[in-house]
Amino acid sequence: MAFISDLLLIAGAVAAAFYCMVLSRRLAKFNDLENGVGGAVAVLAIQVDDMTKTLEMAQNAAGDSTTSLKTLTAQAEDVAGRLELLLASMHDLPEQPLQPTTNPNSQEDVMDASFFRHRSRILEAAE
Repeated sequence: MAFISDLLLIAGAVAAAFYCMVLSRRLAKFNDLENGVGGAVAVLAIQVDDMTKTLEMAQNAAGDSTTSLKTLTAQAEDVAGRLELLLASMHDLPEQPLQPTTNPNSQEDVMDASFFRHRSRILEAAE
């Protein structure tokens, strides 16, 4: 009976050793730096560093753009104020009557000139 229990104990130890060897190989493949998760973690770490640098550059560019927009907005507000002053000063000017540029004797003809478009001519030109 002791002999059978010793055999079963040896068989269990061999099975445990075989199981540990299989697990060891799987773990080595899992942590392999080229193909396994270790490689994926290394690649992800490099990508995180690249993304951090890109984010810092984007933040610097956004800060520069903000500064530029602030100065441009201040200039635009200054120009808008000057335009408002110019428009306000236009009310102070006296109104002058329209003068015809072609013939001073035919002032009524120039002021009453009208232009009409004929629908049929527009349709013929489109075809």
